[in-house]
Amino acid sequence: MGDGPLVLLLHGFPQFWWTWRHQLPALAGAGFRAVAMDLRGVGGSDRTPRGYDPANLALDITGVIRSLGEPDAALVGHDLGGYLAWTAAVMRPKLVRRLAVSSMPHPRRWRSAMLADPRQTSASSHIWGFQRPWIPERRLVADDAALAGRLVREWSGPRQPDDEAVETYRRAMSIPSTAHCSIEPYRWMVRSMARPDGIQFNRRMKRPVRVPTLHLHGSLDPVMRTRSAAGSGEYVEAPYRWRLFDGLGHFPHEEDPVAFSTELINWLKDPEPDR
Repeated sequence: MGDGPLVLLLHGFPQFWWTWRHQLPALAGAGFRAVAMDLRGVGGSDRTPRGYDPANLALDITGVIRSLGEPDAALVGHDLGGYLAWTAAVMRPKLVRRLAVSSMPHPRRWRSAMLADPRQTSASSHIWGFQRPWIPERRLVADDAALAGRLVREWSGPRQPDDEAVETYRRAMSIPSTAHCSIEPYRWMVRSMARPDGIQFNRRMKRPVRVPTLHLHGSLDPVMRTRSAAGSGEYVEAPYRWRLFDGLGHFPHEEDPVAFSTELINWLKDPEPDR
């Protein structure tokens, strides 16, 4: 949607590209080419039997940039999409012009918080629950994916999603194999911590992000604690801006789309974003 520098938007769990419905026209109206993609295994994307590790998913993202005929993109990622945006900025820096992440710390900070902070471990109990085989998938699709709708409501702040949004996410999660594919990245993130591939990934993520970075977070996020997200700037060797939205939960781009879009667009248009 729109013409101008590419802005590629990456959704989180339990959502799909539609979560960016408010930002797409706002970005297009501000002079950007706005594209929201479905991550592998979700929405309209392919359901592959493997390939859900972050390095491979980041390659999917940079492949979309190339397929759109663009030299680079500003990546905007929420939740899991934010984790992958951090990853792409480190592993394919020439293809990432700017980086905006919402509701997700840098992967190394996420790993540390999950292992060392009992409150974050508790807040992320759903991720630990995903490690069981098949049971989480069955729970997600039971009763027309009622759990997906409940999570969207429980993880939001006082500004709750309307019934249409909840039903849309329930329908998307009900598509065959979507629940399994949505969970697989989280299984890798936990199970790989002590494996060679996970250790190698963690080492690779020591390399700093060298593009301007905007970090957005809701003060009432019950899934990713503010303390866990704050401080991710230590991994950025470029202008880094932290923005905490007061009174918003895990989905600030949906809970207050005007404030979120305004912050994002102003930052994207700023030729010299300050630290």
